[in-house]
Amino acid sequence: MLTQWRVLRFDLTSDKRYSLSSSTRQMLKQTDAPINATLYLAGSLNSGFLRLQSATQDMLKEMGVYADINLRTINPADLTEAEQERLQQQLARLQFVPTAIYERDRQGRQMQTIVYPYMRLQYKDKQQWVSLLVNQRGQSGAENLNSSIESLEYILAESIHRLQQTERSQVVFLEGQGELPEQNTADIQQALAHYFDVYRGAVTDDACCLDPFRCVIVADPQLPFSEKDKYILNHYLMQGGTILWCVNGVQFSSQVLTDAGFTPVVANDINLTDMLFRYGIRINSHILQDVQCLPVPVDVSQDPERPQYQPMPWYFSPLLLCNSSHPVTRNLTQVNALFPSDISLVGEDDGIEKNILLLTSNASRVIPTPGEVDLGSLNADLNDFTHAYIPVAASLEGVFPSLFAHRMCPEGVVDTTTAQTQSVRTRQVVVACGAVPRNEIQQGQVLPAGYDRYSHMQFGNRDFIVNSVLWLIDDSGLINLRQKTIPLRMLNEASIRQNIILYQLLSTLLPLCLLALTAGVVWLLRKQRYAR
Repeated sequence: MLTQWRVLRFDLTSDKRYSLSSSTRQMLKQTDAPINATLYLAGSLNSGFLRLQSATQDMLKEMGVYADINLRTINPADLTEAEQERLQQQLARLQFVPTAIYERDRQGRQMQTIVYPYMRLQYKDKQQWVSLLVNQRGQSGAENLNSSIESLEYILAESIHRLQQTERSQVVFLEGQGELPEQNTADIQQALAHYFDVYRGAVTDDACCLDPFRCVIVADPQLPFSEKDKYILNHYLMQGGTILWCVNGVQFSSQVLTDAGFTPVVANDINLTDMLFRYGIRINSHILQDVQCLPVPVDVSQDPERPQYQPMPWYFSPLLLCNSSHPVTRNLTQVNALFPSDISLVGEDDGIEKNILLLTSNASRVIPTPGEVDLGSLNADLNDFTHAYIPVAASLEGVFPSLFAHRMCPEGVVDTTTAQTQSVRTRQVVVACGAVPRNEIQQGQVLPAGYDRYSHMQFGNRDFIVNSVLWLIDDSGLINLRQKTIPLRMLNEASIRQNIILYQLLSTLLPLCLLALTAGVVWLLRKQRYAR
């Protein structure tokens, strides 16, 4: 009788895969209109995508306990040609590409299946397209599908949260110190525009000029910060603002390197060392090299009229590893960097929680400055790569001390607020490489951040920057859902092939034996009962 008034739900799985977090439940309870979900992952699917489809449907049913969610599943193959073309055009505008699955049937013939791992959510007069598939380079198909299932709650909850929002937060790219121009941050700005209103601008004389923004992004500054600029950034942080720093530890010229084949490298002194050190981190004036790096085409021909290009490892462009236990970098592919430096965490007992986000591989090298980068010396001695897992990026969370505590306000700054010696609890992310958020321009077209046009490979730069900003301004705790882990329990295919007859007999005869045993026990009990 209790189930007529109360739905009882018990999650007995060890990884709590069928349980929603408290932040998700609270967010769903705030919906005041139906949510219409249209799932296009349907049709002739293999076992992996069937598992993703089932997990998506189960997740929406679980969310439907706390909100009015209507699910409709559509097989794109059943649509008319006009409807299929319209669907593909909608997906193309979002840079969503259908996934091709190549498999072999039992006769060994290769089959191709096109699947659409996408969903459309509609809430009131707004809609949101969602990609359900996490595709991490270096992982198998089964591992990527498992990562997709792990990320389902975050993907769906974050999308519904965006549909609920009536006011969008504001994010600003700082200008005035030679930061990356707008054309070289266009891809990141477009990605962030799905979540926030994105602006660009320099600080003014007003100490509160940055207060309307939820996050300030400092992308590859080249000129020194004045004391006035540092005061305004420090004041912004003390008020609870968040900052994403992408700062080079060394200074070099890409143009000189391209034209002359070499460039001097010196320490990048932009007057931020004391400020970051005060917050618990230091960017060192070193250059990092890594065996795990991008290749570059090099002309190895002796005849200048007949160039012959071969890929050579460019050790100054390492592929950084991601911390799989942090919500910013979980299920994220490698991040491409150029001339990165290392960071040092200082003040271990300062009460600030510090976590490494990006690091080099186990075969790295540290080069002190001043020095020189020469394209003619690409063949390095691998015995020199003796360092391992050097940190390049870190997150900081806590109460930060003020750089200007017990100091006079710089001349020219208008500050009518009360001076603070420490901040409210807030967050920062520091990346010792200014090239991480940078995108290239090819024939007037903006390439994605992290895309290498020589190898035609896409790395995780864009997702890293977007996840960092989402983590910095996350008030609801939804970003922590990226840490959810579901163990991948794979069958032993070699054992299955070797003992297939045994497993077939067990799966066929064992249920029949159990059924016969149960029937026999029931027959004996009935015989004993009615014999009396």
